[in-house]
Amino acid sequence: MLTVQAPAKINLVLEVLERLDDYHRIASIVQSIDLCDTLDFHLDEEIHFECDRPGLEHDNLVVQAAEILRASTRYSLGARIKLHKRIPWGSGLGGGSSDAAATLLALNELWRLELPVSGLIDLASRLGSDVPFFIHGGTALVQGRGERVTPLPGLPPTWFILLVPSVPEIPGKTKQMYGKLDFGHFTDGRFVEAAVSALRRGTMIDRGLMFNVFERVAFGFFPQLDGYRKLLEEAGAPAVHLAGSGPCLFALCAGREEAADLFSRLNTQGLECHLAACFSGGDVSPGG
Repeated sequence: MLTVQAPAKINLVLEVLERLDDYHRIASIVQSIDLCDTLDFHLDEEIHFECDRPGLEHDNLVVQAAEILRASTRYSLGARIKLHKRIPWGSGLGGGSSDAAATLLALNELWRLELPVSGLIDLASRLGSDVPFFIHGGTALVQGRGERVTPLPGLPPTWFILLVPSVPEIPGKTKQMYGKLDFGHFTDGRFVEAAVSALRRGTMIDRGLMFNVFERVAFGFFPQLDGYRKLLEEAGAPAVHLAGSGPCLFALCAGREEAADLFSRLNTQGLECHLAACFSGGDVSPGG
């Protein structure tokens, strides 16, 4: 058996540069964090999938990842896969994409396929725009439609407070959010370029550079979102940002004590919140 951690991600900067025929060209700085799903893999004759949230078992990217890997390598066996879900679904934290990448990485090992990273990235890009990033994890520059991933120096010590609004889950949410963007929302990559320079100097990204194009449309798409932003601000968050396409909101803290205090103030209000730190890489371990 193999046990794998599938981390969530935060888009520290997210720009859309242009719309091409059937996709948007992006530039983003992405950070994996230690809010993780866990997946268990056992060798089996066929592919079997189970999730502790039964509503997520249908049409799951985990199964798609396993099937595309088996088909592309003509592997004859399968696996029994159990997903223990902790990353909030549909929140903008990339949980489904991370689960798919973790599946590719784990089955590449369990099935002893020895595919190189480039081969896994190619398969990941067929599954979704966020999946290639999770093959690398850590801190990375993501470009194109998500398939171009360049590892970057890690952040200075940073903690993240995540606030997950209680809003209805919306199937196809990210596609709808992209559909609300127009030419006036596109930028030229200057925020990402400046943020990459900061990381390569070994400094933190200035909050003024933490641009997310979806913040321009998310507060209309999720009418309740502004109220949650105010809750974070009133609890003492130094700045509030949207995670990916939302609706999760987050704040950064340089000290763990400051982050823990903010988390406690939100938690006592009965809000769904998480305290997380940077996650530097994958964790694949043998089980009993």
